[in-house]
Amino acid sequence: MLDPRLFRSELEFVQQQLNRRGVEFAVDNYLALESRRKDIQVKTQELQNERNTRSKAIGQAKAKGEDIQPLLNQVADLGDQLKAAETELAEIQTQLNAIMEGLPNILDEAVPAGKSDADNVEIGRWGELPRFDFTPRDHVDLGEPLGMNFELGAKIASARFVVLAGKLATLQRAIIQLMLDTHVNEHGYQETYVPFLANADSLRGTGQLPKFEADLFTVRNDPTFYLIPTAEVPVTNIVRDVIVDAKQMPLKYVCHSPCFRSEAGAYGSDVRGMIRQHQFEKVELVQIVAPEQSARAHEELTAHAEAILRKLNLPYRKVLLCAGDTGFSSSKTYDLEVWLPGQQKYREISSCSNFKDFQARRLQARWRNPETGKPELVHTLNGSGLAAGRTLIAVMENYQNQDGTITVPEVLRAYMGGVDRIG
Repeated sequence: MLDPRLFRSELEFVQQQLNRRGVEFAVDNYLALESRRKDIQVKTQELQNERNTRSKAIGQAKAKGEDIQPLLNQVADLGDQLKAAETELAEIQTQLNAIMEGLPNILDEAVPAGKSDADNVEIGRWGELPRFDFTPRDHVDLGEPLGMNFELGAKIASARFVVLAGKLATLQRAIIQLMLDTHVNEHGYQETYVPFLANADSLRGTGQLPKFEADLFTVRNDPTFYLIPTAEVPVTNIVRDVIVDAKQMPLKYVCHSPCFRSEAGAYGSDVRGMIRQHQFEKVELVQIVAPEQSARAHEELTAHAEAILRKLNLPYRKVLLCAGDTGFSSSKTYDLEVWLPGQQKYREISSCSNFKDFQARRLQARWRNPETGKPELVHTLNGSGLAAGRTLIAVMENYQNQDGTITVPEVLRAYMGGVDRIG
């Protein structure tokens, strides 16, 4: 959520920043509501003061033996007026809150202009693209003989689910274990296990609600619970309503979890294979830092995700998202896109974002600044380190052999009991 003070002192700046995203902000409507809120608030305070004064007068009149019925009638009338004013004030505040909750984060000044992913800016590339003396296949053609079964996934659940069997399932588990070991032992993250269900307060705190409710799965017998779309939600909520000790900063968490997304806005997109699933595995990185450290932490977290791609020797590129492609809660985002020979293109495998104080304001996540001694909002960051299913796809396609077997990357062989080839 944006700082309400910006709307009071820098409304034109807010409007300009939202325009960068292509977001229409009805300034006149907001100003009319805010003006009405102030008027009603003043009226409410005046009615409260008047009622208190009349109530005291009742006691004084009663002590003198005077008829207090007229005063009682006046107090009752003031009570009715006050109740009506408080109801109107609450309704106006609800409308203002809805406006505020629907507005995205202010973009970092480094974010380039643009409307879509076509306007994103490539920062750099790493690794050499593999060369094959045969036509490379995609992960679906490679995977079906090896234990990747989409028909069985659809039978058990629906389309956009998959069953992995045998060494292919082991390969994905090995990839996940490599990620966790690297982030814990080399990058200093604390491994965390969290619920795979979250309540509305948690999803509201990280920005999924109310705007993206259509992309979430709810629990039928208790719709107050949602299946998590990413471990970012429960992990970041660890610091909800908490004042973090400055000595503990930065907090760095890594969490492996399944992720559940209805993909309501992606109908007809990537229907083939494992690129876009209702359920997928991900290793998530979350950092909670002091505001002055968040820019550096963003670069660090992104580098930690890149380290996994480099260990697996998977060619990738790093992209800075433009204004129109940056996510709702993010101030600045880097995407890492891995090369997929079967598609002959780079595809997103990690998205690393700096939310600054946007999520923290919703979460009331704070730290005690040692210089001022006062609680202040933290900055939150997160990124995939990496998406396990897409990493599996990338390994399969980049390490494929002409006979349909998959060479296991050397860094994963210890996790697979020494197996060096699948097929």
